[in-house]
Amino acid sequence: MDVTANISLGDPLEAARKATAEMLQTRERTYSLPQPFYNDERLFQIDMQEIFQKEWLIAGMTCEIPKKGNYLTLQIGNNPVLVVRGADNTINAFHNVCRHRGSRLCTGEKGKVAKLVCPYHQWTYELDGRLLYAGTEMGEDFDMKKFNLKPINVKTAGGYIFISLAENPPAIDEFLATLHHYMEPYDMENTKVAVQTTLMEKANWKLVLENNRECYHCSGSHPELLNTLLEWDDTHDPRATQEFKDHVAESAAKWEAEKIPYLHAGFGLRNRIVRMPLLKGTVSMTMDGKQGCSKLMGRIQNPDLGSMRILHLPHSWNHAMGDHLIVFTVWPISAQETMVTTKWLVHKDAVEGVDYDVARLREVWDATNDQDRRLAEENQRGINSTAYQPGPYSKTYEFGVVNFIDWYSARMLANLGAEPAPYLREVQIQSN
Repeated sequence: MDVTANISLGDPLEAARKATAEMLQTRERTYSLPQPFYNDERLFQIDMQEIFQKEWLIAGMTCEIPKKGNYLTLQIGNNPVLVVRGADNTINAFHNVCRHRGSRLCTGEKGKVAKLVCPYHQWTYELDGRLLYAGTEMGEDFDMKKFNLKPINVKTAGGYIFISLAENPPAIDEFLATLHHYMEPYDMENTKVAVQTTLMEKANWKLVLENNRECYHCSGSHPELLNTLLEWDDTHDPRATQEFKDHVAESAAKWEAEKIPYLHAGFGLRNRIVRMPLLKGTVSMTMDGKQGCSKLMGRIQNPDLGSMRILHLPHSWNHAMGDHLIVFTVWPISAQETMVTTKWLVHKDAVEGVDYDVARLREVWDATNDQDRRLAEENQRGINSTAYQPGPYSKTYEFGVVNFIDWYSARMLANLGAEPAPYLREVQIQSN
């Protein structure tokens, strides 16, 4: 039976959920996903319900809300979210929804408030979510304690703010402890966002991630990036040369001497941290390979720290260098539209125009992001064709894509409450 055909116009969402599980259970592991995973709106809704509303997501950086009352907002599917720094330096997260009639509380992307006041009818909340004022109009028997803001799970580590909309999100503390250790040299509380960009891509979010998880396309598409980037994440990569392995060993000896964490740390297929050197003679992801910011981060003394690569599925990759950090997050908008945000962070005391130039800092990744956008959009256009059928991944060049799809398939089946596919049983264990 062709289970792909089960995703047809008019089917209720529950039938689509069943068909989604069947397709994942019967697909060929080393092939791309069936077409509906990339262009069907009902399957997109399932992605939002079972992945983006249940997994841990990076909401932002702690330095973006440095003081009491600072907040940031974001949108996860239909869910507006509010993250605010409260008393005692605590970071809280809530559904950005007033408990009166459901209006959004904070409408700006970022800001600073003394209290959280709904602009509709002025219901007022403390920064910890407690309802403080609803007006006498609600009557004498109105119990304000029953109408506090609805909280969202939130954790912080290494300057990152993680949130999960799930009631019981998956375990993440082991990864966060390691992230805290690896980010210690950067002193992330004393950083700032030098510049941020938002790119809209007319492609499914999984295509954006698949493109990121391989460098098979790099030599033909990313000349600016390859001025500094070495594509291998690990000396065990089957394509890694002896020259590359020697370069890693030489760099690691210097990092060891300076007590800079660098060893590969993996947490199933969801999270990975590893420091890899950049091309010899380069120290930062700029066009000429020289520092993008003259003031180094945290306690770092040596600009030649390569790039510490941080992966967080389902939606983020990062590059941490000695002079600046780049944070990428992917936010699904619809079945065939995705928003990619990029943030460049530097030392908080670095002065624009003196220590760094914004145009120079973002030049490489502006070009690379736009090149990746075009690739993903062309990928989407082809997949929409009646001629599309899943194609084989390269076991050497695209193993990172296979890992991402393995993780996605395992988490989707688990969150749907479906039986794991035989080919994913080991992956499922590693991903929980």
